[in-house]
Amino acid sequence: MSVVEHVREMAAAGLHSNVRILSGLLLTMSGNNPELFSPSQKYQLLVYHADSLFHDKEYRNAVSKYTMALQQKKALSKTSKVRPSTGNAASTPQSQCLPSEIEVKYKMAECYTMLKQDKDAIAILDGIPSRQRTPKINMMLANLYKKAGQERSSVTSYKEVLRQCPLALDAILGLLSLSVKGAEVASMTMNVIQSIPNLDWLSVWIKAYAFVHTGDNTRAINTICSLEKKSLLRDNVDLLGSLADLYFRAGDNKNSILKFEQAQMLDPYLIKGMDVYGYLLAREGRLEDVENLGCRLFNISDQHAEPWVVSGCHSFYSKRYSRALYLGAKAIQLNSNSVQALLLKGAALRNMVRVQEAIIHFREAIRLAPCRLDCYEGLIECYLASNSIREAMVMANNVYKTLGANAQTLTLLATVCLEDPVTQEKAKTLLDKALTQRPDYIKAVVKKAELLSREQKYEDGIALLRNALANQSDCVLHRILGDFLVAVNEYQEAMDQYSIALSLDPNDQKSLEGMQKMEKEESPTDATQEEDYEIEIELICAGDDLGKLQTCSNCILLLHGNLAVFSSKHCNVFWKARYHGTRSVKARTQTWNSSENLQIGKHESVLI
Repeated sequence: MSVVEHVREMAAAGLHSNVRILSGLLLTMSGNNPELFSPSQKYQLLVYHADSLFHDKEYRNAVSKYTMALQQKKALSKTSKVRPSTGNAASTPQSQCLPSEIEVKYKMAECYTMLKQDKDAIAILDGIPSRQRTPKINMMLANLYKKAGQERSSVTSYKEVLRQCPLALDAILGLLSLSVKGAEVASMTMNVIQSIPNLDWLSVWIKAYAFVHTGDNTRAINTICSLEKKSLLRDNVDLLGSLADLYFRAGDNKNSILKFEQAQMLDPYLIKGMDVYGYLLAREGRLEDVENLGCRLFNISDQHAEPWVVSGCHSFYSKRYSRALYLGAKAIQLNSNSVQALLLKGAALRNMVRVQEAIIHFREAIRLAPCRLDCYEGLIECYLASNSIREAMVMANNVYKTLGANAQTLTLLATVCLEDPVTQEKAKTLLDKALTQRPDYIKAVVKKAELLSREQKYEDGIALLRNALANQSDCVLHRILGDFLVAVNEYQEAMDQYSIALSLDPNDQKSLEGMQKMEKEESPTDATQEEDYEIEIELICAGDDLGKLQTCSNCILLLHGNLAVFSSKHCNVFWKARYHGTRSVKARTQTWNSSENLQIGKHESVLI
């Protein structure tokens, strides 16, 4: 057995570090004595050495060695002369054991994609004759063409994959994302569906994802639900993830979170879709849950965009925009097609008043996900922030026409109309239509309440908000209801609404400000005549076991002016205490379980 054959065997056995050392030494020997190895042996050594570099993620070095190998292969084709070697290379037909030139080019393309040199990857794969392209080469080409915006070439390559492998479901998704009709795609799989038992669900699956890619969320949800209910596909994590994403796109955050949690329980190592899940949790003010989710995902893999996005959402909703920007950029570096990462970075840039940079990121998100409304919402918010109302109106109208007249698009268009006094009535009409379609759609309720506030129709606003809160609980709705109740002098109930809002999201600054303002209005004399001071407060909760008092580490203390607010999600309690001077303390509380002690200052305590 020759030394090159030993290298080949180690490569086949996956001993990449061993191959790297030995092939490196042999290539140096060959450089010092060109007669030592035959052209075919040099070609093999270069390929095996490049493979070991690829395995070590040294992609640029690997490309260099693969290029040298291809040059050596050209020289080999020009001569059939076999030169003597130290490895006794006498006798076997070299063509039987030479690494495939097609495979070498594919690995070069992989290196280029890892180096984000997509044009070079396309060029190297384009050089392979069509008849010699394997399914994996066509699949890579299809994805690269799609990313480069060459849709026709991408469709052709995806179809070629399906011709060779009719059950390549990712290729099917690729075709559907490029607006190929579901019926046409289904026809390409019909023969295999009819010839293999228990594949009758595939045509329904194709139909469902055709609805997904045309933006018909309602029919997509119904179709996937019908699939998921079938006994053979029940509790499929991919289908649950798709359902969660569709509910999110449809603005049904409650059901979206539910499906994500269900998928997560079935697969504790699930990463796909967790960036959206983290974003939804952050929007609800569940920052501790977001932090825990981020830590868990980092333990699974830090080479995916999702953990970085989740951590970025935690920073963004904690108002640490610079850190959110960094984490979003890191996520994009790992996956340039991560829509959620682009939205995170765009939102951070917008809040840092770098609007033009934010616009670039939102536009890229729209290119990647033209059916996701939140991408358009981010861009329109940027236009409004820079007073580009005309551009915002054009974009909102385009979304309305493209995605159809549903509650979300109607509300988005109404949001822009509210910015112009001339189109206030149009905004009102649009919001009424949206609320007729979906009376519980929070964004529509918020915008309608904003309109009623401008018109000082507080009683109408209170009725609207009470109806919306009948079957759901939302921090923003409770806070706005509190504002409306203050306007009609219902101070006690307003305080209760602010309390509920803060129990849902302890970081909601506007609820704190509303409560603080109301406290000052209740007793302006105290506020001006008595000196405020910062007090030391400890909240002790009785948890589930009433016999044992324990300090709850999840309790949150917020001090604002002369108002102390305590919120504990863990024990489901909410406290408000107002203090003046040295010892004067007023305390109010709402409790739902347990018994508590509130200790104020060094010696005083109030037992509730």
